[in-house]
Amino acid sequence: MQPPKPKKGIKFSMFWAYAIVLIFLFGMLYIDDNSLTKEVSFTEFEKIVNNGGVTKITVNKGDAEAIVTDKAAKEIFKGQYQPDNGVTAKISVKIPSSDKMSDMIKQWESSGAFKGDVKYNTDGNSFTSLLWAFGPIILLIGFWLYMMKRMSGKDGGGSGGIFSVGKSKAKIFDKDGPVQVTFKDVAGLSEAKTEIEEIVEFLKNPQRYTDLGGKIPKGALLVGPPGTGKTLLAKAVAGEANVPFFSMSGSDFVEMFVGVGASRVRDLFRQAKEKAPCIVFIDEIDAVGRARGRNPNMGANDERENTLNQLLTEMDGFGTNSGVIILAATNRADILDKALLRAGRFDRQIYVDLPDLNDRVAIFKVHLQKIKTDDSLDVDLLARQTPGFSGADIANVCNEAALIAARHNKTVVDRQDFIDAVDRIIGGLEKRSKITTDDEKKAISIHEAGHATVSWHLRYANPLIKVTIVPRGKALGAAWYLPEERQITPSQAILDEMCATLGGRAAEELFLGRISTGAANDLERVTKQAYAMVVYYGMSDKLPNICYYDSTGQDYGFSKPYSDERAKLIDEEVSRIIEEQYERAKAILKEHAKGHGELSEVLIKREVIFTEDVEKIFGKRPWVSRTDEILAAQKDSDTPAVEDVQAEDVNAEGKTTDDKEPEGKTTPPPYTPGDK
Repeated sequence: MQPPKPKKGIKFSMFWAYAIVLIFLFGMLYIDDNSLTKEVSFTEFEKIVNNGGVTKITVNKGDAEAIVTDKAAKEIFKGQYQPDNGVTAKISVKIPSSDKMSDMIKQWESSGAFKGDVKYNTDGNSFTSLLWAFGPIILLIGFWLYMMKRMSGKDGGGSGGIFSVGKSKAKIFDKDGPVQVTFKDVAGLSEAKTEIEEIVEFLKNPQRYTDLGGKIPKGALLVGPPGTGKTLLAKAVAGEANVPFFSMSGSDFVEMFVGVGASRVRDLFRQAKEKAPCIVFIDEIDAVGRARGRNPNMGANDERENTLNQLLTEMDGFGTNSGVIILAATNRADILDKALLRAGRFDRQIYVDLPDLNDRVAIFKVHLQKIKTDDSLDVDLLARQTPGFSGADIANVCNEAALIAARHNKTVVDRQDFIDAVDRIIGGLEKRSKITTDDEKKAISIHEAGHATVSWHLRYANPLIKVTIVPRGKALGAAWYLPEERQITPSQAILDEMCATLGGRAAEELFLGRISTGAANDLERVTKQAYAMVVYYGMSDKLPNICYYDSTGQDYGFSKPYSDERAKLIDEEVSRIIEEQYERAKAILKEHAKGHGELSEVLIKREVIFTEDVEKIFGKRPWVSRTDEILAAQKDSDTPAVEDVQAEDVNAEGKTTDDKEPEGKTTPPPYTPGDK
C-alpha cells in the first residue's frame, strides 16, 4: 500500500516572499520622487508664496504641496537642504477646500507673487502615499500567514512544521515500493531467514495459526555483529510482504524537545494500527532501548527513558496491537532493558551470526554476479581466505577487487585481484616507498620468519598462507594465516596461537642477540589471550573453573569482583603462561634454526614467500586442518557436511549452541587487572 500522492497544485515557496519584498523595495525607489518635505501652517505658506518662494503647487482633496525655490528652502530647512544634491524641497499645508485654494492661487497670480504651474488631484491621496501607509502592514500580514501555514505543516512540506514535531518519521514501504530486495538476495543466514519468512507468513495467512489457538508473535529482535545482514533481512521483508512496512531508526525518536520521543512512539503505533496487518521495523533500537538507571550522567537523559517507557506501554499495554508485528535490529543486545526483551514484547530473538564457510561461499556468489570475473576464479578459496568476515566485509572485498583490476587496466577481475583486495583490507596499502635500512630489513625478515617457523611446527597453529616484509599499513611486515573454523576452542589451541605469536620476538633474541619494538602488537595480542584464559575461560591451574566476565552487560557496579590477593594471583598466572610459551617458541626455533635461516634469506631476496616455499624447507605439515577435513567431507557426500561436522564436535564436547564463540577476526574482550 503506497502512501497517498500529494495533490498537484501551486506550492508557495519562500522565494516568492523574497521576490515580493524586492519588488516592493524597487517600486518604492522608482516611485519615490527623492524630495525633502515639511508641513507648515497656512499663514506661513501664504507668506512664502507672497515672497516668491514657490514654483509649483499641487492641490489635493485635503491638503496642498508646493515646490519651493532654493532660497526659500535654505530658510525653511535650515542647513538640511543643499542646492546641488539633487533633492527637491517641498512644503505641505492643510487647506479648507479646493475651491478656496483656487481663489487664493488666482489672487497670488494677479499680484505677481506666484507664476508657476498649478495641478489639481481630485482622487485624494496619491498611490505613493497609499503604498507607504498600507504596504508594510500588508507585508507583515502576508508573512505571518505564511509562517503559520508552514508551522502547521499544511503547505505540502509534510510533517516538518513545529506543530508536527511529535509526528512519526517512519517511512512506509510495500512490494511495489522502492525497496526491491527479496529473500533471494540474502545469501546464507538460512536459520534467520526461516524465522523471518515465518513472520511474513503470520501476516499473510494468520488463520492457519489462530485456528489452533496460537497467537501471532508481537515482535522479533535481530541480534548480531555489525555487517551480518540484519537491516538487509528487514529490507527483504519489505520486499516480500504484501502488507505495509514501516521503517524507522531508533535515533529518530530522540529529540531535544521534552516529550517528542514518546509522542512519536504513540503516532507510529497509531499509524500501524490503522494499516494493520503491518510490520514496524526499528533499526538500531539500542538508541532508545538502553537499560534504564544506567545512564552515566546520573539521570540527565530522562527524555530517552520516557521514550522507552512509552514504547514498552505501546508494545504490551491495555491497548491491542492485533496484526502489528515489531521487528528491531541491534548489535548491542547486552545493554537493552530487560523489560524490552521479556516474552510478550520481543517474543523471539534471532541471532544473525558471522557467516561460516558455506555461507561465505553463497555471499561471494551473490556479490560476484555484477562483477566480470575470470573463469579460473575459485570461490571456495576466497571463502577460506576470509574467515571471520561479515557480509559487508565480503561485499567490500568484491568491490575493492574490481577497483584494483580497473586500476591495472584489466578487462576481468582475476584471483590475484581478490587476494590483493583481502590483503589491503586486512593489512592496509603497501608502502614500498617507506625507507628501511639493511639492518632493519634483516631484523624484519628474522622476525617474520620466526612466526612462520614456529606456526609451521605447532598442531593447532593456523596454517600459513603468505609472509611479506613489505611495509603495509602501520606494520613493517606481515604474515597471513588461515584460521580454523571452530565452534569451540581447546586450551592447547590458544597456547599454540600464543606460542606462534611470540615466535617473532623469540627469533630476534636468538638470532640477533637483541629485541626491538617491532613485537608491540604481538605482545598486546598475547597478553589479552593470556588474561582471557585466566579470568574468562577458567583455564589456569591455580584459578580453575572461574569466570569474571559478565555476559549480561550489567557489570559489577563500582567494585571489582575479586580481592587484591586474587588480582596478584591473576597477574602471576598470566606472566607464567606467557613465559612458558615464550620459552617454548625459543626451543622450537633452536631445533629448526637452519630452516629458519634459509627462510629468512629467501624473505630478504624476494620480500614475499608463500606456503610452497615453506614446504620446500620444512616439508609438509603432518596435520590436516579442520577446514580441509570439512571440504573433503563435502566432496565425498552429495549434501553439505559442514553442519554435520560441527554438530559432532559440539556433541563430543557436551556443549550447547549457546557455548559457541565466533572465530576469525573476533577476539576475547580486553581485560586489565583491577578494572571493574
